[in-house]
Amino acid sequence: MISRDDYVSKLKAQIDELNAQAAKWEAAGAKNVEQFRARRDEALAELRRVQSASANAWRDMIRGTDSALKGVQEAFDKARKQFDKK
Repeated sequence: MISRDDYVSKLKAQIDELNAQAAKWEAAGAKNVEQFRARRDEALAELRRVQSASANAWRDMIRGTDSALKGVQEAFDKARKQFDKK
């Protein structure tokens, strides 16, 4: 099983990648990234909970964190579709 530190690093990298793309959209004038940012903030809160959890408890939290990240990805994909239409 993946270690907590590796899991956290993986999630941070995914969120950083999505943030970079959203920043490009905003620089290009996109206004529809609010939902992405809200979902991203939820995922970051879950990530902080995982980081502060005990060694055993964090494994139980993976499902919730994965779900939050899935929500971020869905919001990102929705924003991408809107941006690509322009």
